[in-house]
Amino acid sequence: MSTQTTMQQRREGNPAEKTAERPTYAPPVDIYENKDEILIVADVPGVTRDDLAIHFDKDELTIEAHRPAGSEQAFDYKRTFVVPRGIEPERIGANLVAGVLKLTLPKSAAMKPRQIAVTSG
Repeated sequence: MSTQTTMQQRREGNPAEKTAERPTYAPPVDIYENKDEILIVADVPGVTRDDLAIHFDKDELTIEAHRPAGSEQAFDYKRTFVVPRGIEPERIGANLVAGVLKLTLPKSAAMKPRQIAVTSG
């Protein structure tokens, strides 16, 4: 196949090259931190538990959600965060209620602040 033919197919929309037909948005989030955990609150209206996937790999947390085609607007959500070292990945929790996703990322003991005892003499 010549380069000219390949370029022409791209301009005309080559059927072999499928692109995502659904738009993808980064959901708005609020992030809170205290001495015990990091809390991520994401707005994903129209998403059910079955349409939601959360992945943690190599210090990256990814939220992916798919709004079903039957809803008023069909689109996807995707957002990735770099998580600081010291989070206990096996204890990460997720809760979805009325389109609000709450992720709790517990800190390990090494990340928590501690009081240093001062001695004299």
